[in-house]
Amino acid sequence: MNKERFEWVMSGLNRYVLTKAEDQFVKTALEDFGKRHALTEHQEERLESLYKEKSRLIPNKNLSPLKENSPKRANPRRPPWKSRFDL
Repeated sequence: MNKERFEWVMSGLNRYVLTKAEDQFVKTALEDFGKRHALTEHQEERLESLYKEKSRLIPNKNLSPLKENSPKRANPRRPPWKSRFDL
């Protein structure tokens, strides 16, 4: 895993609440990457799967079905007691 990918995954994980075990693993991975500038294959896989699992918890706001299906606002109607000529 290169440095940019590692930083991107770590910044993504910072948005979520992690369990104690997950938090400890992330701290260990940070230390290992800082010392060796690399992770083991197992650590990489676990980080990726943890990020994927956590990212499923928050839906993509750009693809919200509420925005796609929301009706357009109609123009407000003029009250019947006002005519065009009163304006």
